[in-house]
Amino acid sequence: MSAVRIVDSHHHVWDLRVRDQDWITGEALAPLRRDFTLADLEPEARAVGVTATVLVQTVTVAAETPELLALAAGSDLVAGVVGWTDLTAPGIADTLAELRGSPGGDLLVGVRHQVQSEPDPRWLLRPDVLRGLTAVAGAGLAYDLVVLPHQLPAATRAAALLPDLTFVLDHLGKPPVATDERHPWDRDVRAFAARPNTVCKLSGLVTEASWDTWTTQDLRPYADVVLEAFGPDRLMFGSDWPVCRLAASYAEVLEAARVLTAGLTADERAALFAGTAERVYRLAPDKAAEPIGTVE
Repeated sequence: MSAVRIVDSHHHVWDLRVRDQDWITGEALAPLRRDFTLADLEPEARAVGVTATVLVQTVTVAAETPELLALAAGSDLVAGVVGWTDLTAPGIADTLAELRGSPGGDLLVGVRHQVQSEPDPRWLLRPDVLRGLTAVAGAGLAYDLVVLPHQLPAATRAAALLPDLTFVLDHLGKPPVATDERHPWDRDVRAFAARPNTVCKLSGLVTEASWDTWTTQDLRPYADVVLEAFGPDRLMFGSDWPVCRLAASYAEVLEAARVLTAGLTADERAALFAGTAERVYRLAPDKAAEPIGTVE
């Protein structure tokens, strides 16, 4: 099979000496309570042929985004950053402009907020949030959605209200893979996919499954739904490293994605493993194009 580029559209880094990750609590998440740096990521990514990555925010702290942009500017692997800023702030347009003008600011490709932690299932439809999302669209950025299944209807409505903004669904909307439940997630993710300004990351499935016992067959029903609903041109591969390490290595996550997409054509696989991320995030071509990796 011909070689294709591999872009990892979703990973994180953190340095606990710089900032605490207050979401890493409890015994189950204890393996994540250590530093994970680009130096840790790079050999794992390069070993499986990843050519470029998108670095995604982890905490709702404004200072994190400039730090991630500076890291990306000094990396020949990170091609884009999805940062955080307060969507509800009246001056969000100015804040986004300042970020774009900061060191590495040309690598800002999107914004994300931990909507999954908001108690209001319609948080995305608040007037102040919609105003902020309008500013994100005006800045030419995408909006990453980290939501739980019950929040998908609000995400679909927001996408309908803001047709000029590209909404990127992280981790398929976190379906309950471990309990093999599909409804109403399947219905709601299809409704979200019906909006033309939506895309989805094939990411995060291994940590929604049973960490110690998952198989690719456990993931397949959920992957099949989004493959049908979005199509490869609106799907992008993401590792969710280092969170994925709770259930799988970097190589195992990529192998699972490879198996789940084995039925696609070469062009479709090229889209899912690189082209969609490059287009949606407008990745810097000097970082996203070389060298060539492979997806067997």
